[in-house]
Amino acid sequence: MSATIKTVNPFTNKVLNEYVLHSSKMIQTVLKTSDDCFHKWKKVTIKERCRLLNNVAQILEDEKEEYAKLMTLEMGKPITQSIAEIEKCATLCDFYATNSDDFLADELIDTEADESFVSYDPLGCILGVMPWNYPFWQVMRFALPTLTAGNTVILKHATNVTGCSLLIEKLFEKAGYPKGCFQIVLTGHEQIETILANPSVKAVSLTGSEKAGRTIAKIAGENLKKCVLELGGNNACIVLDDADLDSHFDTMFNARMQNSGQSCIAAKRFIVTEGIYTNFMKRFKHKTKSLKFGNPMETSTTIGTLARKDLADILKKQVDKSIEKGAKLVVGNSRDKAYFEPTILENVKPGMPVFDDETFGPVAAIIKAKNSDEAFELASNTKFGLGTMVFTKDTEKAQQYIDDIQDGAFFINELVKSDARLPFGGTKASGYGRELSKEGIHEFVNKKTVFIKK
Repeated sequence: MSATIKTVNPFTNKVLNEYVLHSSKMIQTVLKTSDDCFHKWKKVTIKERCRLLNNVAQILEDEKEEYAKLMTLEMGKPITQSIAEIEKCATLCDFYATNSDDFLADELIDTEADESFVSYDPLGCILGVMPWNYPFWQVMRFALPTLTAGNTVILKHATNVTGCSLLIEKLFEKAGYPKGCFQIVLTGHEQIETILANPSVKAVSLTGSEKAGRTIAKIAGENLKKCVLELGGNNACIVLDDADLDSHFDTMFNARMQNSGQSCIAAKRFIVTEGIYTNFMKRFKHKTKSLKFGNPMETSTTIGTLARKDLADILKKQVDKSIEKGAKLVVGNSRDKAYFEPTILENVKPGMPVFDDETFGPVAAIIKAKNSDEAFELASNTKFGLGTMVFTKDTEKAQQYIDDIQDGAFFINELVKSDARLPFGGTKASGYGRELSKEGIHEFVNKKTVFIKK
């Protein structure tokens, strides 16, 4: 009897669908199809690849209601946020359709040769291992530049958003991509090693946990294959005494609570200096209590469930352990199945799970700092390195701390976010490599040196 996986609506706890996992033979067929397709696809002009990107953008716009609905059903994201995610994917198509020709053009280098340049050649089949928290965006920001560079893609998506993975595969087929350009595999993690070891697969991109990143990096290393890792984070949101709360508070709050707090780049530690602390806390408590939980399919819902019940279990343990170590509960910390009540903790210090680890849910850890120097010192006290955000009117002073923060991103008066125009990625335990922008499309190409003397 074939093994199956089930998708479950985290709001109702009802089974949505059941899918048969791919057999080893089926996976081998996917690998061969991808390899066969690559040898034809790499010869397709960049202009034609960009035309197909425009097709993807149009389909995303036309079908966004359908795509958003399934996303919300599978992982509990409020429907308004699901629609926004699909729309963001469409803008990514536009970005690479406009810029890929320039990004992939030969780079002329002046040497003693009659002609010398760097060409950007595709590698082959690239494996993507993607998470459930942004079921479309995470896939698209990996797949679109990778395909446009001339590679083929195999996607291993999170099992709880299997329906989304199938929709994405159909999307690329509908857009006119050749058979084998973009394929999914329905399998557990145990098959990833076999897939990555296959000679047809040239590299892997993973977005996921630190633990998953270490596993993938080990397998890739053993097979001498490149990997891009976008892993966890516990980003600091630094709020200095002169921060303009009237203008920026909603941004700070959304940095923690959007997507029900399930984001690697969310503001997980709020480091607030003494002079503004009381005002900040008053606003944060009020805003947290005003969040509306309900059916995520209703547009009035502003906070959803977590994507799975076990995720709420993990978050509850992190919060309770932090309270045992001296954190003060201000609001929240109750849960019902996959729902976790938005929570605020004060008196948070290093050594507590909510300070040291990644909390994947609507939990805000608040730390009081004496001054800006202490605030940035606390922000740097982490094994992660995705991003830091600081809110202040004195932007020149804030820029003096850029070199002190070793993260992949430093945002002033804005939440850390991914933007097609800017490279995205982390340092330390948050991984390595970059997605998006010119850097993203260059991750999975052979930067070939060509030297010609006549």
